[in-house]
Amino acid sequence: MAFDIEMIEKMYANMASRVDKARELVGRPLTLTEKILYAHLWDGTPSSVFTRGTDYVDFAPDRVACQDATAQMALLQFMHAGKSKVAVPTTVHCDHLIQAKDGAKTDLAFANSQSKEVFDFLSSVSNKYGIGFWKPGSGIIHQIVLENYAFPGGMMIGTDSHTVNAGGLGMLAIGVGGADAVDVMSGMSWELKFPKLIGVKLTGKLNGWSSPKDVILRVADILTVKGGTGAVVEYFGEGAINMSCTGKGTICNMGAEIGATTSTFGYDDSMRRYLAATGRQDVVNAADKVADYLTGDAAVYANPNEYFDQVIEINLSELEPYINGPFTPDRGTPVSKMKEEAAANGWPIKVEWGLIGSCTNSSYEDMSRAASIVEQAVAHGISPKAEFGINPGSEQIRYTIERDGIIATFEKMGTKVFTNACGPCIGQWDRAGADKGEKNTIVHSFNRNFSKRADGNPNTHAFVTSPEMVAALAISGRLDFNPLTDTLLNDNGEMVKLLPPKGDELPSKGFDVEDAGFQAPAEDGSKVQVAVSETSDRLQLLAPFAAWDGKNIMGAKLLIKAFGKCTTDHISMAGPWLRFRGHLDNISNNMLIGAENAFNKEANKVKNQLTGNYDTVPGVARAYKAAGISSVVVGDQNYGEGSSREHAAMEPRFLGVKAVLVKSFARIHETNLKKQGMLGLTFANEADYDKIQEDDTINFTDLVDFAPGKPLTLEFVHADGTKDIILANHTYNDSQIGWFVAGSALNLIAAGKA
Repeated sequence: MAFDIEMIEKMYANMASRVDKARELVGRPLTLTEKILYAHLWDGTPSSVFTRGTDYVDFAPDRVACQDATAQMALLQFMHAGKSKVAVPTTVHCDHLIQAKDGAKTDLAFANSQSKEVFDFLSSVSNKYGIGFWKPGSGIIHQIVLENYAFPGGMMIGTDSHTVNAGGLGMLAIGVGGADAVDVMSGMSWELKFPKLIGVKLTGKLNGWSSPKDVILRVADILTVKGGTGAVVEYFGEGAINMSCTGKGTICNMGAEIGATTSTFGYDDSMRRYLAATGRQDVVNAADKVADYLTGDAAVYANPNEYFDQVIEINLSELEPYINGPFTPDRGTPVSKMKEEAAANGWPIKVEWGLIGSCTNSSYEDMSRAASIVEQAVAHGISPKAEFGINPGSEQIRYTIERDGIIATFEKMGTKVFTNACGPCIGQWDRAGADKGEKNTIVHSFNRNFSKRADGNPNTHAFVTSPEMVAALAISGRLDFNPLTDTLLNDNGEMVKLLPPKGDELPSKGFDVEDAGFQAPAEDGSKVQVAVSETSDRLQLLAPFAAWDGKNIMGAKLLIKAFGKCTTDHISMAGPWLRFRGHLDNISNNMLIGAENAFNKEANKVKNQLTGNYDTVPGVARAYKAAGISSVVVGDQNYGEGSSREHAAMEPRFLGVKAVLVKSFARIHETNLKKQGMLGLTFANEADYDKIQEDDTINFTDLVDFAPGKPLTLEFVHADGTKDIILANHTYNDSQIGWFVAGSALNLIAAGKA
């Protein structure tokens, strides 16, 4: 169910010798990130120095974790790999397909009925291939990983961008697409460009209303949603050591919002305490023997500017609470500035909902600190002005906080306790009245707040803050309420000032749970049948994508020129579409329906060049595909930021899109495009984006010479017969070009050639 201590001890033994060799090879002290990377080289002992941000390197991760929405497609692909069992420890977690509406008991029962076919598929395919299965209601993938599987110095990949949460326990945990997971589950190496390194030095100590969440909200404000792209963020300093393990997890979790490959902290006492509290004293004993290898060398942290590509310093003693948003998680506003910012920007001041939970903030400490604010309000007779909802991070958390009276405290204020699942954080929220599209404000402790993400309403202004600040703002009912200075009027007409939050890092009575929700796989899965109905609208067996014909792509049509922010939520929405994540044909009907067309500034309305009429993006793509015509998508900066969902790459591939040409990519999405046999290209000159016209036909004039480091030449033929020749850069190496030639990386695995 949990960890394999023999595997961990063996990894630590190898790590020590490999790090010593790497330090000798590099000729200088090493960061923690470098130690973990060199310890997990696919070919073992380090023999070369890698250039950050340039060299692709093969690694051997220790674990794989998949959430139910992405696991469907990942495991459908794995079934084509021809393997009888996964090669590394792998788990599947059912946390995405449970809607938040009426409360945990009713919502979970509805999900088990509505998604029974999918849950049964995931259970059986896990049973067959040696995969641990966490049932619906067991909890959110990243909280469960932290409680059961994460360990200092390890490397894991997961089919969710917030896999990075495990950095709170000193791992390098990295979000990937399903095809990458299939590689590792099949016993193959996993490829990553050797990352650049960003060091964040934390001094001082958090106090008062400030929390670990404010650290990453401040970092996001500094670096923006793309400032961490291609980099690992390593936190260090006295401030880091003084922070709880789950607080570290919160910070690492939202590293996904700055585009970072992952984030991590060095091994320390907070990790020892957490491991022991979650039943892993054996890991502590093993880690203590190699503790020096599980953090950066002292010389690195003493002179960080010499060893990191960028260094940020934050004094925690001076850090005030942040409220980030709306519509993007990197727009940071200190609580003291919110009143003027909200007024200047016309943000709705009234807070309608406060939501606490998600994989980012659903620990025991999070819940207890937020509950301490609620407890004060109840004691002083203050009636909440907004509605409240919480999602515990796991059944272990839920059971423990119920035992300790924390849930009862929340319920005194009318809080709705949702299932131990993602819920509103990923759009799985049936919010009453959201369909009216009214302008409103909500505050939550989640990680993302893109337009329409939580409730489907584009006019919902969602702000990200800490659980304790969510509680304070929801109780006050005002976005511009500053609990550090402002007071509240209670039911007796008295003015009351809330005291700073307090809560336990770990439960004083220990964690407890009756049924954690884990299903171990069969010892021998050879006789287990995985049934997928041919008439199902939820699941569909995959057919291989066609290999490249070896010719230049000629006569392709522009499908859409996306304007501005185009996240994976815009490319492949979640919410009600989650039900089709295992059916490629059906899920493709949401392809790019959220992207804004640069020519008319409307979503899901593009020109069909065959008819001259306007239609939905999937509708036009299907028309081109039926006519045997390829299509091309053009995009803006940081295209594909957000979730790791590979559906955002598989859907265009399925509907005949051959290439995506953008100003810049988010890391995971670019890799997903490559894995699915597509061309992920960037403008050599970003100004060429403006040359793209609505009726363009595109010719790839030198694709037959596709080679590493050689830009491709694209000819854009306009409706009036004029042309623009545009150079497109790419980052494909020889093996990735092999994926394109074969039609996908999976095709090579299935053929036994990868």
